[in-house]
Amino acid sequence: MTKTATAELDEVFDELDVLLKNSEVGAELAERGVNVSLAMTLALGLRAYVGGDKDRAMLELGTAVEEIASRMARSKSGGGVPS
Repeated sequence: MTKTATAELDEVFDELDVLLKNSEVGAELAERGVNVSLAMTLALGLRAYVGGDKDRAMLELGTAVEEIASRMARSKSGGGVPS
């Protein structure tokens, strides 16, 4: 049975979700200042977008972008390292 492109994308996003929940991956990302929760939110947003749910995509992606911008602003003002 041939998979649809959408089914293949769903599998990729499922694999990404598993990887982002992996403690070793999380540790490596944290070393680079990447917040895993925000990465997961971004992945949810992208998954929603490619799935055609633009409202959910805007919510998830917007939330992550706002949080990243806020953390970077705090970091630049001496409030800590962005993650």
